[in-house]
Amino acid sequence: MIVAVRGELDLATAPELEDVLLPHLREGGHAVLDLRALEFMDSTGVRVVVAAHLAGEEHGGRFALVRTGVESPVGRVLEISGLDGVLHVVDDV
Repeated sequence: MIVAVRGELDLATAPELEDVLLPHLREGGHAVLDLRALEFMDSTGVRVVVAAHLAGEEHGGRFALVRTGVESPVGRVLEISGLDGVLHVVDDV
């Protein structure tokens, strides 16, 4: 599964992404989350990314993020949180 998000990933939109990603990963599926068109991500979005990562690990699936620029707001959030060093990050889908 490839999921590309755009705009904002926050308290209002995170549940929708969670509803798409987590059931698939909990069934052992593989998912790639493309954040390159995302303009903003708050801690709720970070929580969904972490939950997806853990769901993949716990259920035999694989979860990856498409690399965003470090200078982008989302790339900065991932860097500050330390997730860029923990998550499986790829250059393209």
